[in-house]
Amino acid sequence: MSGNLSLWVSTPTDPLENGLLNSSAPPWEAPSFTVAARCRVAATLVLFVFAACSNLSVLISVCWGRGYRLAAHLRPLIASLASADLVMTFVVMPLDAIWNITVQWYAGDMMCKLLCFLKLFAMHSAAFILVVVSLDRYRAILHPLDSLDAGLRNRRMLLVAWTLSLLLASPQLFIFRAIKADGVDFTQCVTHGSFRYLWQETAYNMFHFVTLYVFPLLVMTFCYTCILTKINRQMHKSKGV
Repeated sequence: MSGNLSLWVSTPTDPLENGLLNSSAPPWEAPSFTVAARCRVAATLVLFVFAACSNLSVLISVCWGRGYRLAAHLRPLIASLASADLVMTFVVMPLDAIWNITVQWYAGDMMCKLLCFLKLFAMHSAAFILVVVSLDRYRAILHPLDSLDAGLRNRRMLLVAWTLSLLLASPQLFIFRAIKADGVDFTQCVTHGSFRYLWQETAYNMFHFVTLYVFPLLVMTFCYTCILTKINRQMHKSKGV
């Protein structure tokens, strides 16, 4: 299985619909562990080692090491970002690699629902916490006098980020299921039958595309553009003096 958004959110290219349930379609052939899939697995393993080592080091440093030298309101941000990345590392990457190797689904219906939920939850939490970090930097640079309540503000934003991630990923528990195809020995974790019309599935995918990529990108672009503009103005004032 490929590691794209449509797989993590829903499965429009459902193998159960491509030849198994359509009698007019040509004979169906079971997917295999292709060369492209082997390359994806190898790349995923390399990224897994790098992400696991780096994020564990950051988390240990923030909680028990030199991270205590950081400002108190920054430690929860960095710890939360490292934790979200570790969920991605230990849930999304291994599952994507194993799913590429096995091709079909062997873990049962409950694990199908749970792991698809955890994948989307990890993606949302990482994206939203990056938004929180950018908002914190925006307030620190453009409104430095508000830094006195930065700790409380950041904890509230982190709570909102984790809660939204949980809520937005929860539909995965209902739309994914493990289905065995009729007539062949092939089981897959898919969204088959969860959407009555194709446009509903497309709208679901587009909604998560916006919340995962478009919204965080717009917020971070706005924040860092304002920061760069502020710094540029301060530099020009310093030169003028």
